Amino acid sequence: MADKTSFTKDEWALLLKSPMIAGMAITAADPSGLWGLLKESFAGGAALTKVATDASANVLIKAVVTDFSTSEGRSIARDGLQAEFSGAKPQEVKSKSIDSLREVSALLAAKAPGDAAAFKGWLRQISQSTAEAAKEGGGLFGGGVQVSEVEKATLGEITTALGV
Repeated sequence: MADKTSFTKDEWALLLKSPMIAGMAITAADPSGLWGLLKESFAGGAALTKVATDASANVLIKAVVTDFSTSEGRSIARDGLQAEFSGAKPQEVKSKSIDSLREVSALLAAKAPGDAAAFKGWLRQISQSTAEAAKEGGGLFGGGVQVSEVEKATLGEITTALGV
């Protein structure tokens, strides 16, 4: 099983950013206003919280969540996201996010093949939860889940990029 020591500083930063990137791809694909953005953000946060309290969670996922829970980990992720996405328009954010998820997939295949399926599945689930939380009726605050066609297409792109 891989952990932080299995990766370079830059590779680890990519893994730290990846849960946010998985949600950002959906949010950028079909912006849903302030309320939708809040619900989508809560969906991503809930995924992190769930792993933090799950004793049976994959070791690599748990290591990323544990590091992200530190101020240093959050700073690394935030600074990396700002550097990558600052000034980008929503369509550019979506494209860059998909490209980053492709990089994550390749990195996991090369350095953590035993953890790759679980980690990529987790990122895919974050994207799904984000889509379901959006303005269309989303899961976090009740209502029927109705993912928009744009979000469905983006989920397909994410699934392809991650190879899940």
